[in-house]
Amino acid sequence: MFRSVRHMIYDLIEWRSQILSGTLPQDELKELKKKVTAKIDYGNRILDLDLVVRDEDGNILDPEQTSTISLFRAHEITSKQVEERLQEEKSQKQNIDINRQAKFAATPSFALFVNLKNVVCKIGEDAEVLMSLYDPLESKFISENYLVRWSSCGLPKDIDRLHNLRAVFTDLGSKDLKREKISFVCQIVRVGRMELRDNNTRKLTSGLRRPFGVAGTPGV
Repeated sequence: MFRSVRHMIYDLIEWRSQILSGTLPQDELKELKKKVTAKIDYGNRILDLDLVVRDEDGNILDPEQTSTISLFRAHEITSKQVEERLQEEKSQKQNIDINRQAKFAATPSFALFVNLKNVVCKIGEDAEVLMSLYDPLESKFISENYLVRWSSCGLPKDIDRLHNLRAVFTDLGSKDLKREKISFVCQIVRVGRMELRDNNTRKLTSGLRRPFGVAGTPGV
């Protein structure tokens, strides 16, 4: 309700500025005034406020100068217009919900945002940090890896990306949400010598990728 009223107030403020600008032709100004009064009457209706009876031009009828029968007929016309607007809004909302459900069922609609702050792991050499989503019940990964190259000094290899290591797993659809469990897995691969204690600097023992560690969240 709050959001609906807020949107209506924003519309009324915008339309008021257009009316006060004095740049609209007479026909457009007349249509805009009708739109404003219709919006006000609709807002009063959903807030359970009194219905304001108006004439064809949107002006409030003066009960001192209008007969009882004319007031009653104008009240009936205004009530009918407001009810039609309510039914129209309800129908539009239902159509939006149906389209949203169809889109949800047909295409991936969800994503997981990951922000890597730090790698607290004493490696001693350069490393690769790989993050992915894993289905523990099916024993398989369900996403591609997000790769971050980590230097031996404890910082990203690409120093320009410091404090900006973010990724979004966008391949999550309705099928993935129906999985009983999904785990977030982080793998660390050491890149360097065969053995950390090996002081041999020969090229044959440098740049080798060796599994170093793995961690994962419980299935959620």
